[in-house]
Amino acid sequence: MNPRPSDPAISLVARSPGLDAQAVDVVVTMPTFRRPKQVLETLASLERQRTQRRLAVIVMENDAEGREGVTAAGPWFDSGRIPGLLIIAHERGNCSAYNAGWLTALIQFPNFRHLLVIDDDEIADPDWLERMCRAAETLPADIVGGPQLPVFDNPAHQHWESHPVFSTPYKTSGLVPALYSSGNLLIGRHVLEKMGSPFLELAFNFMGGGDSDFLSRSAAAGFRLGWCAEAPVYEAVPERRVKADWIRARALRNGVISTLVEKRKRAADPLGKLKVVARSLALLGASPLRAAARYASSGSTSIALYPIYVALGRIGAEFGYANEQYRTPEKN
Repeated sequence: MNPRPSDPAISLVARSPGLDAQAVDVVVTMPTFRRPKQVLETLASLERQRTQRRLAVIVMENDAEGREGVTAAGPWFDSGRIPGLLIIAHERGNCSAYNAGWLTALIQFPNFRHLLVIDDDEIADPDWLERMCRAAETLPADIVGGPQLPVFDNPAHQHWESHPVFSTPYKTSGLVPALYSSGNLLIGRHVLEKMGSPFLELAFNFMGGGDSDFLSRSAAAGFRLGWCAEAPVYEAVPERRVKADWIRARALRNGVISTLVEKRKRAADPLGKLKVVARSLALLGASPLRAAARYASSGSTSIALYPIYVALGRIGAEFGYANEQYRTPEKN
């Protein structure tokens, strides 16, 4: 059964006064979990958007007990400083939070055309919303991704931006064959209506990858994917994320997600599982050569090891290995 905002899974806790839900044509959704300071910085960046489009923001608090996001963001909605809704997604996990926000958008704003997604550790460029919408309309594309540019807490770590964990998949705008992240994303209303709720699979709730799976399924359903290089968001990267163990865990996790998404994509193929295993073994076999090539071009051991860890993660997934980095968010 699909959840509804009146169900225990979703609670509406604030609605900006005078909100004309019928007139809203763009909805921005933002999950938040124990980042009260950063959620305000993200909201401030949305407040600074240069656009004439009628905008509403939905913040999805995913800590039903602590509610730090509610305490921080509530006054913005109560006062009308930001137009939109503040909800609690009671079921923990990032997929649950996205599902709650996207479903609420469909129900509460019947005429919106574009839904955008930003995370609570990101700052939107002032022209972000307008450029993402224009890209969707001019490419044209049903779903548009944009760059998540890392901003490291320690400026000395900025050189890490070229690492595959932090770098963007595309450098120029246009139609693309695949998208991987919801951290900077536009989805057409018609896509959400066609794909149906729940949009993201809850199996990915604490691992991540629910967005990658959703985007893969959307492409398979015939929706056009695009990239807008001119619409960045700036992602805060804490110092722990440049530690060797975090980088290794993220690379292994990416390998696991790659296998799980590919298996779902090939589910109708009787030989699908064998093809996935064969691809994983091929990537593992090629990974030392790929690592050597990366080291030669970058001089970075961490960059060189990335394809090896990804391949090991793919193999590990065959044996039930799952790296749920979001299970302990304070370490993520």
